[in-house]
Amino acid sequence: MIKRALISVSDKKGVINFAKELAAFGVEILSTGGTAKSLKDAGINVREVSDYTGFPEMLDGRLKTLHPKIHGGLLARRSNPADMEALKKYEIDAIDLVVVNLYPFEETISKQFVTLEEAIENIDIGGPTMLRAASKNFQDVAVIVDPNDYQDIIDEMKSTGGFLSTGTKLNLAKKVFIHTARYDALIAEHLSKITDKGDSFPEYLTCPLKKFSVLRYGENPHQKAAIYKHNTGGLSLIDAVVLQGKEMSFNNYLDTHSALMLAIEFDKKACVIIKHNNPCGVAVGSSPAEAYKKAEKTDPVSAFGGVVAFNTEVDREAAEAMSDLFLEVIIAPSFTKDARHIFTFKPNVRLLELPALLSANKEIMYWDMKKILGGMLLQEWDVSSEDILPMKAVTKRQPTKEELEALSFAWKVCKHVKSNAIVYALHDRTVGIGIGQTSRVYSAKIGALNACEPLRGTVAASDGFFPFRDGIDVLHEIGVTAVIQPGGSLKDSEVIQAADEYDMAMIITGIRHFRH
Repeated sequence: MIKRALISVSDKKGVINFAKELAAFGVEILSTGGTAKSLKDAGINVREVSDYTGFPEMLDGRLKTLHPKIHGGLLARRSNPADMEALKKYEIDAIDLVVVNLYPFEETISKQFVTLEEAIENIDIGGPTMLRAASKNFQDVAVIVDPNDYQDIIDEMKSTGGFLSTGTKLNLAKKVFIHTARYDALIAEHLSKITDKGDSFPEYLTCPLKKFSVLRYGENPHQKAAIYKHNTGGLSLIDAVVLQGKEMSFNNYLDTHSALMLAIEFDKKACVIIKHNNPCGVAVGSSPAEAYKKAEKTDPVSAFGGVVAFNTEVDREAAEAMSDLFLEVIIAPSFTKDARHIFTFKPNVRLLELPALLSANKEIMYWDMKKILGGMLLQEWDVSSEDILPMKAVTKRQPTKEELEALSFAWKVCKHVKSNAIVYALHDRTVGIGIGQTSRVYSAKIGALNACEPLRGTVAASDGFFPFRDGIDVLHEIGVTAVIQPGGSLKDSEVIQAADEYDMAMIITGIRHFRH
């Protein structure tokens, strides 16, 4: 039976009503600091922990509950005669319920200019210690770390006359260890950002993820799925506000992520259309409507059912341009009132608003992680952004100004296409995209087959080097006038010679952008 409770919370949501309910059961309440004051102000009879232990709070509140009279009352096993004799000998009261949530470390480090001192002062010591002690002794002590559990606990106590089942207490203990593990992981991660070198990988990877929502299903209907949030402080898709539409699916999130990663590559107003996690149209324009129309023109068939990302506000004209096509998701920094009204007539399209897309700092934080059987691969995100415009060609002919702008545009897009990738482009839009083939020549041919405009006079970007000259031969037949690629093949000289034979300009970047 719950006879004595210790309540000490940073998040005071619902705690006063909960404490009143406990008091109605005749539960004695111990408390500290601000929590004790809040409860007293609400007319609840509270015994200060310092009065109970005979030891005052000190060190600016750092030391409150680390005392044998607290932890003895939490750890004593009620079925162990020696434990109970020790409580009696040292005049320690058993504590049956602990209600603690921790200093707001996560909220503190989320602030833009938080100092190390601020972060350190928001590392809770007494709270986790009490939580772990109570949870270790869950057979005798109930422990609540989540305010959302208050009502369920009261309901059970009302139905049992003040008791909580062992099953309930075990489940609460499990939640505590999950909570404190994530709390410690957040601290470790934050300190690692400060102390670790930029190229170092942690010996032990702590990943403080929190369930954001359970999804309808995974990549396929027979697969269960959920999405977890990682509070990295950088640009986060999960922070996007869903303005309308159905619940986001597993595949929606994957495609929208890919769309965002490409959209933030551009400084000009840009539109990206993604289908099955690959671009099927990308363009820049003087307005979002112009960018969208040019992007859709690349492959209007594949754009059906796609995901669209803008790096600029969506207005009425852009909304009208998209109104005739079925789209799964449209994400942008914002939508005008007129645009939102137009989309109300397409209630199934998901509108996501992410104002951070307009921020000058679109930093991608933490690691790019890929799960494999038995482990995890970690790498830096591919945020390399080569400035193509000042580069010189390795061929006899240098690219024209327009070709150079087109090569720069194609190179940005190519980085986000599954390997092997070939992107045909003009200076402001894609014209054809060859995706994910086992041969670079096949990608070149498929990209041309998918093109809805003539390719003569376009440029081409390749995410990897050309192993042989046959790729250049194919591009020449298609009508490409300039090529950009990373180089690095044993046959580079033959590839460059082929380009010279066709009077093509070729830039070698020295940077590869594979995307598996």
